[in-house]
Amino acid sequence: MNRFAALTAPILFVLAATTAGAAVTTETVRYEIDGTEHIGYLAYDDSVDGPRPGVLVIHEWWGLNDYAKRRARELAGLGYVAFAADMYGGGRTTGDPEQAGAWSDAAKPHLRERAGAALARLAETPRVDAGRLAAIGFCFGGTTVLQLAYSGADLDAAVSFHGHLPTPAEDDEIGASILVLHGAADPYVPPADVTAWEKAMNARAGLDWHLTAYGHAEHAFTNQGADEHGLDGVAYDATAARRAWAHMRVFLEQTLDAGDAP
Repeated sequence: MNRFAALTAPILFVLAATTAGAAVTTETVRYEIDGTEHIGYLAYDDSVDGPRPGVLVIHEWWGLNDYAKRRARELAGLGYVAFAADMYGGGRTTGDPEQAGAWSDAAKPHLRERAGAALARLAETPRVDAGRLAAIGFCFGGTTVLQLAYSGADLDAAVSFHGHLPTPAEDDEIGASILVLHGAADPYVPPADVTAWEKAMNARAGLDWHLTAYGHAEHAFTNQGADEHGLDGVAYDATAARRAWAHMRVFLEQTLDAGDAP
């Protein structure tokens, strides 16, 4: 089993949030998995009293970069406590697709345990209501949150943005509601994969799952920097990004019973 320990959490800075009068505070959180230090990023609105639902954020294959951190701050502005995990250890990030591919491939056998350790760190945060937890992820992170949900983790909801669609193993127990936000023109997730995933979800009686496909949207469609790497089939789509984020907001409000969130 993974050994997991929080080490330090110094407050870095305070930002203006998306809600009037709110102040989003962020912290660097160092935690340990099997002897390796991981460096996560916590964001919350310090003007909100009492425990709040917690949302785990899993980064793209580039590592825990500014995009994942921005999404954590946006969630904090909505009234959640957000924790952006470090799936590679050491806070490593890259802009090189070859390096990103090597790191993500090396992490794939450990997705459930590393994401589970980060979820445990989020759950033990004093501001978090550990009975109301969700996870969201982008690309590599979207795949990861599905695997976390398949592991039977204590989650209310899992949201995958333009991730791959692995199917669960026969003995996996899924307790979370699942939302997949998919680019209909994503060449990395062909229609056959979507069909296989839908079939696997329908085979599980009572499972609450949803899939929305955005027309003409390609891989990584929510990330404004997606086009910078010159990768075929990877592109930002402002309309799809806006709609997907709005869909996630409604889904989290319903599954986390967070009607009091701004």
